[in-house]
Amino acid sequence: MPLVNVYYQEGLLNQGELNSVSQSIHHSLMEEFNVPEKDYFHVFLPYAPGHFFYDRHYFLESGKVRSDKMIHIAITCGPGRTVEQKKKLYQLIADALYKQVNIPTTDVFITLNETPIEDWSFGQGLINPMVN
Repeated sequence: MPLVNVYYQEGLLNQGELNSVSQSIHHSLMEEFNVPEKDYFHVFLPYAPGHFFYDRHYFLESGKVRSDKMIHIAITCGPGRTVEQKKKLYQLIADALYKQVNIPTTDVFITLNETPIEDWSFGQGLINPMVN
């Protein structure tokens, strides 16, 4: 039950590339987090050039640098994944975005927020049907 928000600089990605980014993220979630195919909710949120401030070197391997193409992928999901699953997910997404849309892995910033299943409503004002 992930909700994915992707923040990217306006003009960085065309519609086909947005689709590729979305599919890459979703397939990575299906592979590593066992997310069902239809559990698919992604929002793309462009920001104006100069509206994302970040350090170009923070926590990158020596000599690596971020570019102006940096994107932030914020994933909100239910709890229960291991640290190993999270590591694999981050790598799968970064590698897929490089392969599919040529976004350098140094420019893929991912955050994951785990939210209890009772904090989700998928519509109609009803609590998540997985809650007993």
